[in-house]
Amino acid sequence: MSARAPVISLRGISRVFGRGESAVKALNGVDLDVAQGEFVAVMGASGSGKSTCMNIIGCLDRPTGGDYFFCGLEVSRLSPDELALIRRHQIGFIFQGFNLLARTTALANVELPLIYQRVPKKERRTRAEEALAAVGLSSRAHHLPNELSGGQQQRTAIARALVTQPSLLLADEPTGNLDSATKVEVMNLLADLNRRRGITIVMVTHEPDMSQFASRQVVFRDGRPVGDSQKEAL
Repeated sequence: MSARAPVISLRGISRVFGRGESAVKALNGVDLDVAQGEFVAVMGASGSGKSTCMNIIGCLDRPTGGDYFFCGLEVSRLSPDELALIRRHQIGFIFQGFNLLARTTALANVELPLIYQRVPKKERRTRAEEALAAVGLSSRAHHLPNELSGGQQQRTAIARALVTQPSLLLADEPTGNLDSATKVEVMNLLADLNRRRGITIVMVTHEPDMSQFASRQVVFRDGRPVGDSQKEAL
């Protein structure tokens, strides 16, 4: 575990769905720290708890028990509006399905989170252009999603996640809809952003070869981490 202050600190986190005899314990006493600048791959079989843990880390769900500290702030008991502010300003999300607006250019898609933050138009444009440049897509800024390859669409989604300059980047199966060559392209990009910019990344994946691009692998089983190993990122 790094000596740097953790961006994520989970202590005794549990999550139970349902009640009584039908209750399902998705998380069972999770303790997990992620330090600033780490690139962590979270793995595990379906039903292991990895996606539930990701939802709690991303402030999309709240735990049944335990404490969650995000950048030193105890967030597990915040109001829905307070959680929404954290998601909007401090967490960038990358999804398997890209989630781009179909009739909107790559540049406008990247600008979208800044509109919600009420960033002035000129600054929005500048920051979106910088984010697209960071993922190598300056020349495709004015193309619609259907004019982009799968890899370019995911790069656009990564730029959109980066444009708010978040404390944490959460990637949920980011290569799930890509072919083998494009998977490597996207993972190389994430690893490079982590190395060059020190961006903290937590990625859920079921693909062991993709997890090797991260510098740390955490394996979930039966609602808690059962393996935690570190390596040099590729």
